[in-house]
Amino acid sequence: MRFKNLPNALTLMRVLLIPVFIVALMTGRDLAAGLVFVIASLTDLLDGYIARKYDLVTNFGKLMDPLADKLLMMSALVCLVELGEIRAWMVVVMLGREFAVTGLRSVAAGEGHVLAAAFSGKLKTFVQALAILALVLRNRPFESIGLPVAAVLLWAALLLTVYSGAEFIVKNRKLLSWKQS
Repeated sequence: MRFKNLPNALTLMRVLLIPVFIVALMTGRDLAAGLVFVIASLTDLLDGYIARKYDLVTNFGKLMDPLADKLLMMSALVCLVELGEIRAWMVVVMLGREFAVTGLRSVAAGEGHVLAAAFSGKLKTFVQALAILALVLRNRPFESIGLPVAAVLLWAALLLTVYSGAEFIVKNRKLLSWKQS
């Protein structure tokens, strides 16, 4: 498959890095998993920047970029549950938020509307990525000085997840009308 632009190739690379990340994480190669996670996360920043700057936005990118981001984050969180690093209910809350927001975006798209991400959603993603990285690295180097950075970041990500989800739903509540058009 040949891509017409670099942002789409970066998005595909992020998707292909997910199984590499999972294998590294689940086989105890924490540093390798952390490195792959950072590289995959950076492709998310880079592909969006390049697509906007050089007007390379495509339908593939509009669909796959957010999907690739969600797949990376959610697969990391599910693996961390399996490894006992995060409680399952926290991941259920985070997954629930993603499904609710994605569902609302789908409804809006069906009615010809595009719902942009709010700052709180972008901040949620950033803090979530930091929390995942800290958990993957088993709170290194902070555990040696007794700072629970991974736990603090995880709770911050959870609070931002709830806040940004609620904000998104309230802001777009007109799309949740039960009336038929």
